Amino acid sequence: MSKAKFAMYWAAACGGCSIAVLEIKEKVLEFAEHFDIVFWPVATDFKYKDVEGYEDGFIDLCLFNGAVRNSENEYVAKLLRQKSKVMVAFGACATMGGIPGLANISTAQEIKDLVYTQEPSLDNPDKVYPQETLTVPEGELELPKLYDTVKTLAQTVDVDYFIPGCAPEAHQIWAVLEVVMAALEGKGELPPKGSILGVAPKTCCDECKRVKEEKKVSGFRRIWEFIPDPEQCLLEQGVVCVGPATRAGCGARCTSVGMTCRGCYGPPEGVIDQGAKMLSTLASIIDAPTPEQIAEIAATMPDPLGTFYRFSLPSSMLRRARI
Repeated sequence: MSKAKFAMYWAAACGGCSIAVLEIKEKVLEFAEHFDIVFWPVATDFKYKDVEGYEDGFIDLCLFNGAVRNSENEYVAKLLRQKSKVMVAFGACATMGGIPGLANISTAQEIKDLVYTQEPSLDNPDKVYPQETLTVPEGELELPKLYDTVKTLAQTVDVDYFIPGCAPEAHQIWAVLEVVMAALEGKGELPPKGSILGVAPKTCCDECKRVKEEKKVSGFRRIWEFIPDPEQCLLEQGVVCVGPATRAGCGARCTSVGMTCRGCYGPPEGVIDQGAKMLSTLASIIDAPTPEQIAEIAATMPDPLGTFYRFSLPSSMLRRARI
């Protein structure tokens, strides 16, 4: 019997999700027994034309990581959706927009102006901008069009399943692969469409072993500005930790080694907007009797947008700044 067909693609992303797949270690051999790789640009020499030549539905499982940032990302997302039976938004950028989604506070032109005319590390005295098309003797060269708005995969194509995380944990990746392999071989059923896989119906705080005493805070500080108590809740020490507004499933890996939760698993079940949930949490612990004192404490909070919506701006109620 022929093997199932596997594809993986990175759009607007750092590449960490592709590396995370290899964290299943020796189980890669079992994976190879069940799947043939038919498209994975970071690991194998396939071209877009190869995928274009496949019949619709030829790919059994596609893990798509990265946000949709430009015309190339969008084209490949739609192409892989057409060619895949199961399309999975893999990682924080594909599921929520991720860190690339923070570009939604600007327009594409503002970003290009910054890079090509204001960035001091760039040697561009003539302020030359890259062109989307250029005709040369050999033909026409093209660059992808940079979009004003970064989108999630589900805002671009129909998505079957979601696996959050920056990057998803190895045990979750393998658990999902096992389910898909069993279903493809008729030994099990796929989860309901739209399921968020590899997560738990609680918050990161529920997984975190740090002691929580519901203390109030009188100011916020960065974790590098002091040596935090290794046992006490980081948020209660005045460090903005997004654990209360983040879905469980990672095992609180970050807080267990003294780093704050940054929210890469997305909002908990029933929460629409992760940033709004975190804002509400902080409002409940600020220790100040007057609006003036509250404002003074809030002013010590570093980068609220980048903190509350580090991974989720495109999928939030805000989506982007007005153009």
